[in-house]
Amino acid sequence: MDQRVNPDNRADNATHLAQHIRNTEENMQQSMETMRNTESPTIKAQIQEKNARREEAIEGMRHELADEQNQ
Repeated sequence: MDQRVNPDNRADNATHLAQHIRNTEENMQQSMETMRNTESPTIKAQIQEKNARREEAIEGMRHELADEQNQ
């Protein structure tokens, strides 16, 4: 079995991080729309919790993006 290691190419990390940030922000917006259109307190609570995790993820990705852009 021939196993090859993928090269560690980080040339486009900043581009990928920026796209991930945009995607996560879009997901948050869509979930907020869902939250406005539902009456279920359980679903609303789940969406709020998930969006809190998304906010943390976005913050981390923004720091990582800044690091990538400074290299």
